[in-house]
Amino acid sequence: MNAHRCCEVAVGDSRYGTIAARTAYGGSQPTTFTRRCLDIARWMVPGVTLALLPKCPACLAVYVAMGTGVGLSLLTATYLRMLLVILCGASLSYLAARRMRRLIA
Repeated sequence: MNAHRCCEVAVGDSRYGTIAARTAYGGSQPTTFTRRCLDIARWMVPGVTLALLPKCPACLAVYVAMGTGVGLSLLTATYLRMLLVILCGASLSYLAARRMRRLIA
């Protein structure tokens, strides 16, 4: 018999059980700092992109030209803006659906 209590799972809503004991009893593994930062970044990138995306295609063309030195036509900037809005919306919808599925399960 092992004198150490490192492999026992505490009774109740304790978070001090070992990883092996938690996964053996159906609990989830604790999240690491890196994993939590990545989860936050997954929400922040599309949200910040949508917040900073200009409403005017001409402004988007100017921002791209200032940032990269590549000039865009207004038609290309319009399509690029619409593509960014759709991608950010789809990304946020996917993240929200995944979070809801995890909460329901």
